[in-house]
Parts: sequence; C-alpha cells; structure tokens
Amino acid sequence: MDLKLNGKTALITGASKGIGRITALTMAGEGVSLYLAARSGDELEAVKKEIQSKHKVKVEIRPGDLSTTESMVQLANWAGAVDILFNNAGDIPGGPIEMLTDADWRRGFDLKVFGYINLTREIYTRMKKRGSGVIINDIGNSGENWDYNYVAGSTGNAAVMSFTKAVGGVSLDYGVRVVGVNPGPIATNRMTRMMKLRAQENLGDENRWQEYLKDYPGGRMGTDQEVADLVTFLASPLAGYITGTIVTIDGGIAGYGSIIKPRPKKQ
Repeated sequence: MDLKLNGKTALITGASKGIGRITALTMAGEGVSLYLAARSGDELEAVKKEIQSKHKVKVEIRPGDLSTTESMVQLANWAGAVDILFNNAGDIPGGPIEMLTDADWRRGFDLKVFGYINLTREIYTRMKKRGSGVIINDIGNSGENWDYNYVAGSTGNAAVMSFTKAVGGVSLDYGVRVVGVNPGPIATNRMTRMMKLRAQENLGDENRWQEYLKDYPGGRMGTDQEVADLVTFLASPLAGYITGTIVTIDGGIAGYGSIIKPRPKKQ
C-alpha cells in the first residue's frame, strides 16, 4: 500500500531506541526524511547509519536533553518546517505513590507531559500558519486504564490524552491533525525493566516477570513494529480525517481492565 508519504519530513523524539527507532526506520521506508532527537548521541548515530544503509533519505540527528522549554524551542528551530511530528520521548517512573518522590514526578512530567506540550506548541504554530501537518503523541494505555503501581504514568498519560484531544479537536480547521496512540505493554527494554520491578514487588523475584505474560492477550506483549506501523499510517494522508482522538493498541487490555489481574479463562 502506498501511504503517499514519499518526500515528507518528520521530527521524531526519543528516536534512539524502541518505538522511536523502529518508527524512524518504518517512515524512512516510505521515503520520509528524518530529524531525530534523543539523549544519547552514540545511539542516534547508530540509528542514522542503520537507516542510511537501507534507505535513500536525509537523516539529521540532534542529541541532548529534551526536558526543558528552551531545549524544545531549540529543537523546533533546528528541524524547521517538518510535515510530521512524532512526540515519543518519555520515561515516567513506575511505582506506587509511596515510592515516588517529588523529584521523580517532576522529572517524568518535565520530559513527557511538558515536553510534549512545549514541542507541540512550537511545531503546531508553524504548521497552523502553513495550513498543513500531522502531530502524533505516543502516550500509553495506562492513561485510560488506571494503575496504582504506575500512578505517575497513569496521571501523566491521562493529561497528554486530554491535551491531544483538546488541540486535535479544532486543528483540522487549520489543516493540521493531532492524534494520540496508546500502546499497551510493548516488548522494549524499558517495559522489561518495569515488569521486573513489578515482579520484585509482587512476587519477590524480578526474574519471574515473564509470568505476567500469560495473562496478556495472546500470551504476549505487543511489538514496537506494530506501533510503528500504526503511527506511520496515522501520519499519512490515508488517515486524513483522523484527528482529536486516541488510537489504542494494546490487544484489548484497556477494554478489559487491569493488566495484572488474571484474564478470564477460555471457555
């Protein structure tokens, strides 16, 4: 299927690993030129080399902190008039409220909640003047499936969901679409760390984290490629009437309830 993305440009944050990296590769396969940002310069350089070894697209990288308003303004100025923004950088800590300090909350929110808001404001303003563009926020299904053991993530993701719907509800009047994606548990290094933490707390052994998988839909987590395919489609003109909404990709977990309760047995 031709997604009609050839010749477009995209800015992707958190692009050095996981969903960001795979989305960069997937968009490059559609002919999208890329501006990639993340904390690690070495990992970004590796992603750039990987993309350029497979696809003939322009790739620019910018390593650095993404948790301040100043850094986001600079990032937007560096990337310029991109057609697509994929907000993906985020690392809100797991754990219940008793475990999290004020610094934990602020560090997680500065990067993801305020980071998304600040960069969206900068890029959206440019897209609105131009009359075209797509902004996609990688959020997370804990924003609609509240989890006490991930209370900071549930709170932050719910805020970004509301922000996405509020901006995207009117953005198409100016030729811009703003959409969110809510992945459930995705098989990334970050998710494995969180699962190990939960296994240590609940089972007394972090090495038992895979026992939780039996209660997931299909007995597995989702893949970063499945999320990247969805994001790339949503960025394309084929999704031209989708805005102000959240697309959940979690195998049905949010429709069922808590991810740590046993699912009903097959009849």
